[in-house]
Amino acid sequence: MCGIAGYFLQSGSAGVADLRAMCDQIRHRGPDDHGYRIEHGPGGNIGLGTRRLSIVDLATGRQPIHNEDGTVWVVFNGEIYNYRELRAALIRRGHHFRTNSDTEVLVHLYEDEGVNGIERLRGMFAYAIWDSRDRSLLLVRDRFGKKPLYYAALPEGLYFGSELKCLRDAGIPLELDRQALHLYFLLNYIPDPWTPYLAIRKLPPGGWLRYRADAGTADHVEEGRYWKLPAPADRAHSELSETEAHESVRKTFDQAVKMRLMSDVPLGAFLSGGIDSTSVVASMALQSPHPVKTFSIGFTEPGFSELPLAAALARKYHTEHRELMVHPDAVELAGKLVRHFDEPFGDSSAIPTYLISEFAAQHVKVALTGDGGDELFAGYGSFLQVQRLRRADHVPSVVRAIVSRVADVLPYSAYGKNYLRMISRPSALERYFESASPHYLFERLLAPEWAPPADAAFLTRTLAHFLLPEGTDILTQAMYFESTAKLTGDMLVKVDRMSMANSLEVRCPLLDHELAELASRIPHAWKLRNNRGKDVFIRAVGHRLPPALLNQPKRGFGVPLALWFRGPMRSFLFDHLTSRSFLDRGMVSPRFVGELLEEHDRGRRNNHDHLWKLLMLELWFREFDQHAASSASAFAKCAV
Repeated sequence: MCGIAGYFLQSGSAGVADLRAMCDQIRHRGPDDHGYRIEHGPGGNIGLGTRRLSIVDLATGRQPIHNEDGTVWVVFNGEIYNYRELRAALIRRGHHFRTNSDTEVLVHLYEDEGVNGIERLRGMFAYAIWDSRDRSLLLVRDRFGKKPLYYAALPEGLYFGSELKCLRDAGIPLELDRQALHLYFLLNYIPDPWTPYLAIRKLPPGGWLRYRADAGTADHVEEGRYWKLPAPADRAHSELSETEAHESVRKTFDQAVKMRLMSDVPLGAFLSGGIDSTSVVASMALQSPHPVKTFSIGFTEPGFSELPLAAALARKYHTEHRELMVHPDAVELAGKLVRHFDEPFGDSSAIPTYLISEFAAQHVKVALTGDGGDELFAGYGSFLQVQRLRRADHVPSVVRAIVSRVADVLPYSAYGKNYLRMISRPSALERYFESASPHYLFERLLAPEWAPPADAAFLTRTLAHFLLPEGTDILTQAMYFESTAKLTGDMLVKVDRMSMANSLEVRCPLLDHELAELASRIPHAWKLRNNRGKDVFIRAVGHRLPPALLNQPKRGFGVPLALWFRGPMRSFLFDHLTSRSFLDRGMVSPRFVGELLEEHDRGRRNNHDHLWKLLMLELWFREFDQHAASSASAFAKCAV
C-alpha cells in the first residue's frame, strides 16, 4: 500500500526536488519508505515517485520497480491478491523476478499483455507504468475505485497523484469547477470524474489512461475501460436456484476474505454490530489459525453505540477484541477531515471512520471491513423506498402538474412538501434523485448563480455514465447508481482517506469483483424480501452470527452530530456559517442559513445534514483560499 505521484512533461523542467515535494504531501499514505525515478529523453521528462506503507515483501519490495532490462517501470498503490498465481505463470513464460512483491507482477504482465493484462488482476490498485520503449505513461485504477488516482493533462504534459494535494503542490491551476460544486450540493460528494478544479480530473474506476509523447498535438491522451459493473438482475428467474445462490455466495465470499488475509504485518478487522462487518469477522475466524484482532468504537450518547452487538460476535469467535468509547474533539477533527479530503465532502460518517482507523492503527497495519454489502445486496432502506414509490408511476400527468403547483406554494417548513415535490416528478428516476436532493431547499438556500439547475432531469443527464439505458426498472437503476457513483464517490473516498490519514490499509472483501458479478446475477426478489434487504446474503452466512444481530434494524455508521451542533460544536458552527467569510462568497442566502441554524438549535427540525454540508464547504473554501494563487480571481471566473 502506497501513495504515488509523478509527471510526464514535454516542456518545462522538473526534477527530483519537485517529485519529492509532491510525494511529501502524501507521506501519511506511506511513512515507511520512499522512492523516485527521474528520466530525461526525447519527447520529455518522466518522474515517478512513491511513498510506501510496507505490507507485503518488506525486504525487497521497494519502488519504483522495473523489468529485466529497465525499460518498463511502475509505481503502485494497493494490493494484488492473486499475484502469486500470476507470478508463477509469468515465470513459466520466461520472466525473471528480483522481488517477491505483487508490484513486480505488474511490469511483467504489462510486457506480455499490455493493457489487456489489467483484467487478470484481482485486488485494489492504482498504478502508473512508464514504458521507455514507446515513451508512454499508463495510468490504471481498480474496478470499484477503492484506490484514488487524480490527473491533470496540461499543454506542458501530464501530472498524476494519489491525492489532490500532490497536484496542487505541483502548481496545477486551481480555477474552480462550478458544476462540481453543483453536484456536491445535490449529492454530498463530488462524483467521478469531477474535482473542485477544472484542470484536475479523477481517473474513472475500471479505467485506464495512456499519455504518449509522440502523438499528435491534440491526441496525447488515450482512454479506455476494462471493466464495468454488470447491471443488477431484475428478472424473476435465475440460472441459479436459491440454494445454489446461497452456496455460491458463501463460497465466493469466503474466498474473497481468505485472499485478503495475505499480509506480512499485523492484520485485524473493524467490527460493528451490523451484518456485513460481523460476517467478515466470522469468515476470518473460520479461516485463520490465530485469533482475529477486532476493533469497535462507540459514543456515550444513547443510540450511537453498537458495542454490545459487536462484543457478542467477538465472544462467539474468541477474537482479540478491543473497544473504545470515544469523546472526540469534534472541532479539531473537522479541520483534519477537510485537509485529508482535499475537496468538499459532506458525509459525516467520516468522523467515526477516522476514529476507528486511528484506534486500529495503534495495533495493526491492515484491517478488513464490511463495506459494499449494502450496495451489492440491496441493504439500504432507500431501495425499499424505491419500491414503495413505484405506486406513483400511475399518477396521471395532469395530477402531477397540480401536485407540483401545490408543493411550490407551500412554505418551506410545511409537512409533506418534499414528498409532494417528489411524486410530482415525471419519471421514477427523477423521483429517486429528488428524494435525496430536494430542489425546493436549494432554491431557498443558494444564490441563483450557484443553485443547481431546477430542471428535474439535470442529474439524469449529468450522471448518465452512472446510469443504465432509459426504460430500465427503477430499482435496478437505483441499485446500479448506489454501486457505482455513490460507492466510488462517497463510501470508498471516505474509507480510503480516513484510513490512510492514519497509515492504515483497509481491505473490503465484499467488493471483490467476482463476488460483485455473482451478486449482479441474483434477482432482486431474493435480496429484498420480508421488508428487509440483503436477504440472500443473510441466508448464505447468517447462521454464523448470533441471532440477536439478525433481528436488529439497519443502522448507519453515524455520530451524534445533531446533539453536538446544539452542544460542543454550537459556537464553531454558528461562527463559521454566520461569518463574513462564508456569507460574502455570495453562494447562500444569509436569511435562510439563519433559519436552518435556528430551527436546529431550537429542536424544531433536525437540519444537521444540511448544516454539516455547509460547514464542510466553508472549511474547504478556507483551505482553498490559502492555496490558490489568487482566490478572488479564481472564484470570480467560476461565478461568471
